[in-house]
Amino acid sequence: MSETVLPSNRLRHGIFMPPFHQLKANPTLALTRDMRLIEWLDELGFDEAWIGEHHSAGVEIIASPELFIAAAAERTKHIRFGTGVVSLPNHHPLMVANRLIQLDHMTRGRVMFGFGPGLLASDHHMMGVSPESSRGRMAESLDAVMRLLRGEVVTQKTDWYELRDARVHLLPYTRPYPEVAVASAVTPSGGRLAARYDLGMLCVAASDETGFNALDTNWAIANEVAAEHGRVMDRNRLRVVLKMHLADSVERARADIRYGTAQHIAYLENNHPRYNIPEGVDPADWAVETDFAVIGTPDDAIERIERVLAKTGDFGAVLIMGVNLADFGATLRSYELYANHVMPHFSGANINREGSFDWVTSLQSNFSQQRVRAADQAFAQHAAERTSRGLAPTERPGSGTQGLTPF
Repeated sequence: MSETVLPSNRLRHGIFMPPFHQLKANPTLALTRDMRLIEWLDELGFDEAWIGEHHSAGVEIIASPELFIAAAAERTKHIRFGTGVVSLPNHHPLMVANRLIQLDHMTRGRVMFGFGPGLLASDHHMMGVSPESSRGRMAESLDAVMRLLRGEVVTQKTDWYELRDARVHLLPYTRPYPEVAVASAVTPSGGRLAARYDLGMLCVAASDETGFNALDTNWAIANEVAAEHGRVMDRNRLRVVLKMHLADSVERARADIRYGTAQHIAYLENNHPRYNIPEGVDPADWAVETDFAVIGTPDDAIERIERVLAKTGDFGAVLIMGVNLADFGATLRSYELYANHVMPHFSGANINREGSFDWVTSLQSNFSQQRVRAADQAFAQHAAERTSRGLAPTERPGSGTQGLTPF
């Protein structure tokens, strides 16, 4: 048996769920299915669920990840939750810190804080925020939020918020505070903030070619800045987001994604044109041919994750982007296949089982002979006892046949 190469750390698995839902779908039922999906992931043994925040464009319909997480935490046992992500430029820092701390207590430490500048320019427009100022505002807000989480009293005035003798009235349940992670796509801003404040990184665009190519570059930048601050980046807090839909066969997976791929790409293009799909080409066919997502079997998912490991080295978690390329039933099956085949591949859960099977195979002849001898001995003892009592011998079951187990 060839040796399986495993990450040096325990690779975790989760979902990054904006979520995406078709415009014609019943939104109430869509939110209900989102909750059912999280319950299913908890049952399957997924480690993390990151829930998004969006306020416009009609498709990503969770406006408050905190509300969703509070409800989901009551329905689950093990899975941890992250805000994926809170758009800091759109919130007062004290409100952000207090909501996170309350969730930390309500979930008994199962919450994480993911933040970013907010990627929807339409959200910023409605709130009067200039997209050009969003990353600067994010950095300002983060500094205040981190101080508040540490229990400090903060007085600070900026051109968009003010804190006067501000403090949280609850300290976090998790000490010193819940894990904090910054969204990192293509620009180096996320990696620089992660390094400065000793945070995790959510690499949200790893499925796209540009985002994949930036993985090692942004990680290198983060390590450079961390070294300037006397720190070392923690690979266990590096998370990579990948799009994928799995089925029992490649053909089945490709058929499944005809349900939602066109609508998903249309939404992305409506928000920010980025793809060049030739006129007359089916978006589902284009998605398969261009490596837009992993569309195939668990083996294809394993190959893609191994490509990322080769690109970045070890990292902490794979997060599957909840894009709903397939209908709900096929989506549930996709996550089940991932849990049943991809997770144990990277955890090494079956290494000893396979080794034990191979060991028995190598000694099959010896073990088989031992079982036959033991059975012969039992039959001989039985015959001797009957003879000693003056009884006629009984016919041995299976005499002259093959394939019976000699018990």
